[in-house]
Amino acid sequence: MIETLLRDLRQPEYIHVLINPLPTYGLAMGWVGLIIAFFLKSRRAQIATLIIVLICAASAWPVYEYGEQAENPVISMADRDGQAWLAEHKDRAEDLIYFFYALALLSAVAIALPIKWPKSSTPLAIAVILFGVATLGMGGYIAYAGGKIRHREFRNEPPPKKSTTEEQR
Repeated sequence: MIETLLRDLRQPEYIHVLINPLPTYGLAMGWVGLIIAFFLKSRRAQIATLIIVLICAASAWPVYEYGEQAENPVISMADRDGQAWLAEHKDRAEDLIYFFYALALLSAVAIALPIKWPKSSTPLAIAVILFGVATLGMGGYIAYAGGKIRHREFRNEPPPKKSTTEEQR
């Protein structure tokens, strides 16, 4: 059993699937916690939930990197429609990953800046809440295409068409 687990942990596609809930589900939990902390007016709870938001938003980087490494093995496993969904999933991730980085940075600022300027904590918490919900939506948009790569049962629409530039490659 340990051997099997260690073998699986050497496969980037396994790691990608294992950690890909962090930027979505983890971020959602941190976001809900931040809203609660905001209404409770608890700075300590805000800091705790901002740390969760920071970690989960920053976790998009290893998810993205392992996804890049897993692309070729997954292409070989996927059918034609799955390959189209994989290309769409990759395009969405490449276009939107920077929003996760920006949210991580904004969360770090919302933790640190109020140490020097306490009055900045409320507007920064509101900014993280608003930017967080937008980033969560983007994460769902990326994950929507990713879930269709190997799961035919989730394919309730035709696969995306490749763009002209992709077809020329």
